Amino acid sequence: MIPQAFNYEAPTTLAGAIALLQKYGSDAKIMSGGHSLIPMMKLRLATPEHVIDISGIKGMEYIHEEGGYLKIGALTKEVALEESQLIHSKYPLITDATKMIADPSVRNLATVGGNLAHGDAANDHPAVMLALRATVLASGPNGDREISIDDFFLGFFTTALEADEILTEIRIPIPPARSGGAYLKMERKVGDYATAGVAVQLSLDASGHCQQIGIALTNVSAASLRSSRAEEALRGQMLSDDLIQKAATMAAQDCDPNADLRGSVAYKRSIVKTLVARAIHIAVERAGVQ
Repeated sequence: MIPQAFNYEAPTTLAGAIALLQKYGSDAKIMSGGHSLIPMMKLRLATPEHVIDISGIKGMEYIHEEGGYLKIGALTKEVALEESQLIHSKYPLITDATKMIADPSVRNLATVGGNLAHGDAANDHPAVMLALRATVLASGPNGDREISIDDFFLGFFTTALEADEILTEIRIPIPPARSGGAYLKMERKVGDYATAGVAVQLSLDASGHCQQIGIALTNVSAASLRSSRAEEALRGQMLSDDLIQKAATMAAQDCDPNADLRGSVAYKRSIVKTLVARAIHIAVERAGVQ
């Protein structure tokens, strides 16, 4: 439970952090809150020679709407999302997920950017951002580039970030009226990683037809997963109980969980099916259409 010896750097500017990444290359790891990286280092699952702590960089903690997007700075702490009235009133899916992340002591330091950049399918924000159809902003020596969230998670602990890039902002399209979302997860105990988790975000028209929907899953595949078949089954339709059950079954069929101490493959699929149906019903209720 003791990390391998490493060099610690704490730049105070984004440019300084990027320069250090260029200097150290793949031997370096970025740390913001440290609640994903440090446990892995203690278990020797990660052994970086250089840790670049970006938590002291100013101007990367914010939550505001601008230009049609909700913009969240990568160093925004989970507790800020949890306590934000803007998030609570218009993005309940994010509030749901943030309240389920670990415990208050972790949420006081852990950051949303770190949660995503870590690339862990067991983390909660990846599925949330998939459901919300977010875009992430990566900053590097050649400037900034936008990456669709659907292109960001490449596999097991692997993202589209280049070795000299830092995730700096998350951009979420502002939902139209009659939109709602929900995040649910089954966990063995409070604060644990999910046995399975489900994020749903949807928009309905005045008659109750589903105009747009995002359904994404936590910890039931090597990378966080969008359930595209389930989305297609519901898009443009009136959301009847039978149709919701059909979509939930599709999501359960399309995930790829491993059997482990949290349960068998069949058990995890059954959890996904149940949670998808429940999350859709909650999202519809929050959209204001009964």
